[in-house]
Amino acid sequence: MNFFEIVNPHLSSLTNNEQALFDYVVKNMNQIKNQSIREVAGETFVSTATFLRFVKKIGFAGFSEFTTVLKYTLLNDDQDTESDMPFTVSQTDYREEYLKNITESVRVVPTSKLHEITKLLSAHPKIYFFAKGVSKHATDYIYYLFIMAGFQVEFPREHSYRSVVRGQVQPDDLVFIMTYDGMDSEFLEMMNQMLRQTTRPFLISITEPDNNTIQNLSDINLYIFSDAVRVNGTDISSRISTIALMELILYQYIEDYGGRDFNFVKRNE
Repeated sequence: MNFFEIVNPHLSSLTNNEQALFDYVVKNMNQIKNQSIREVAGETFVSTATFLRFVKKIGFAGFSEFTTVLKYTLLNDDQDTESDMPFTVSQTDYREEYLKNITESVRVVPTSKLHEITKLLSAHPKIYFFAKGVSKHATDYIYYLFIMAGFQVEFPREHSYRSVVRGQVQPDDLVFIMTYDGMDSEFLEMMNQMLRQTTRPFLISITEPDNNTIQNLSDINLYIFSDAVRVNGTDISSRISTIALMELILYQYIEDYGGRDFNFVKRNE
């Protein structure tokens, strides 16, 4: 049982006050797992009855099941982090690991997910790319590719621009969130806002390969492997795998729908 798998179907029905409770839970899972309902209710300034109704609304039979699933989810997160360590620690032969990371990022993508994404693209929705930091610079190239392929794409590069644009996203649009940090607070807030809508856009994320919140709030998640590299306190970890995945999606689209959209003919060589 995973906390986010249980609550995800219920998020769109939350009121603003319930959404605030959910945000508090996500940010304080490690603390809440060992608290009583009276303690949690006191810290969120609601009655125990109100918090219990909230717990049931997001898919749990009661507070005991709620905390048990929190513990289970956090335990699995710790185990996943340990198993992912070979991809994130410093490597003696970075060149070899660099190639392995790209290969593994592409290899683990299920073909069914690629076809699901290309089917969505075949309706020619308006596409939104959201990225920042190192991922933003990789997304500049991805934006160029999709624009050249004829798609209508919005890519707000600055925080103030993103704040405005995210309010313009429509239910038929397709949203890509490209951030290695699966707990980025800005994007979590944005996704929660979109999930609260009665009809909402389709969310696709590309994140680090752990059980993170952005991944669990997405309709489809793809993940990349990358060695952590920091220079002068700044993250410069490779985002080549992000580019590779988005190129893979575009090339799969050309194979699936190119004959219709680009007069594309696949050559056998």
